[in-house]
Amino acid sequence: MPREIITIQCGQCGNQVGCRFWELALQEHAAFNPSGVFYFSMSSLFRNMDTRFKPPRELPVSDGISKIKDLEARAVLVDMEEGVVNQLLKGPLSNLFKSRQCITGISGSGNNWAHGHDVYGPQYGEAILEKIQSEAEKCESLQSFNILHSLGGGTGSGLGSYIMEALHDNYSGVLRISVPVFPSKDDDVVTSPYNSMLAVKSLVDHADCVLPIENEALCEILDKMEVRKLRSPTLYVPKPSKGKKHPSGKGFDAMNEIVANLLLHLTSSVRFDGSLNVDLNELTTNLVPFPKLHFLMSSMSPALHGPSHENAAQLPTVNQLFTDVILHKNQLVKGNPLACTYLASAFLFRGSQSNVSDLSANICHLRQRMKMVHWNPEGFKIGHCFRPPLHAPQALLCLANNTCIRAGIHSNA
Repeated sequence: MPREIITIQCGQCGNQVGCRFWELALQEHAAFNPSGVFYFSMSSLFRNMDTRFKPPRELPVSDGISKIKDLEARAVLVDMEEGVVNQLLKGPLSNLFKSRQCITGISGSGNNWAHGHDVYGPQYGEAILEKIQSEAEKCESLQSFNILHSLGGGTGSGLGSYIMEALHDNYSGVLRISVPVFPSKDDDVVTSPYNSMLAVKSLVDHADCVLPIENEALCEILDKMEVRKLRSPTLYVPKPSKGKKHPSGKGFDAMNEIVANLLLHLTSSVRFDGSLNVDLNELTTNLVPFPKLHFLMSSMSPALHGPSHENAAQLPTVNQLFTDVILHKNQLVKGNPLACTYLASAFLFRGSQSNVSDLSANICHLRQRMKMVHWNPEGFKIGHCFRPPLHAPQALLCLANNTCIRAGIHSNA
């Protein structure tokens, strides 16, 4: 039985990150599926449509596979400015999304949480729920909603909060996983701290799991990686903004790619085979001991991988991957987990060059450095997906429920 995931992209940042995620997901499946078949696990993120019919019909998956005809993403795109969504619908990924999956406005939310939540929420809420329901009815066994949004602007924070509350009321039995991007301290939007503070309250009350991302942490990761040449501007960047920079001077494309890699790694066990696959339900069951303690630290090694970053002499070993993901400099939210207490943690490995016993041995070694809470000393979850990411032989994602998240969230909100 497939476990479908519906991705909800809200606001400019959410749609930019989401677009990069879909682009890389297609590249991964194309690289590992040269025969072009639609296999069973692909239905977690995509529908295989036959466009010979009007309206197009979804093709059944017989014996676990069928031929790919026309893929559609299981997604709903929401933005109160139409620029990014229109660019997406006209770009190379236009076949992946249909206008019936999109809700757009014209004037935007003015970087105001209240405008997004209390004006656009009631105005567009019913239409958004209808589109979400339409996507949910096409699923056989819906597993989760993944909400991508920023907390600095008005649409991602305000309307994103409204959508989260609506999902809590209408789909209480389905996981709600939020991937919010927190603004930097030097953000040029005056209202961003207030927007973040108000949105966090909604995340505490209505999300099942939150994987916060901090812009400043992304910039520091890029600094440490000494990325001298960013990738060419990706398709989701509107033409007037190709050279747009974060206030820190970092390009948004590389920052968005780090977040997209997090999503790819998080869903890899659902999309590919492995010796110890872990779905999203298992993660929340093992990492969230109490309902409201669901803010998880995330870190990856490597954070970026691609042709422009490859260097065979510098490829990390498995031991180095495990060492890197617990260091404070590699966290996607600024914090030092080794200085605080772990409630639980998960290590999700991608690659075929190691086995579960190797992973377990590395975790046993890390336990000596990690301070576990006394009532959960064995709070470790291991995942192993055989398929590595593109342009890297192996990679590791760490998700940690650590008390240092409190200081990180408070400093941003």
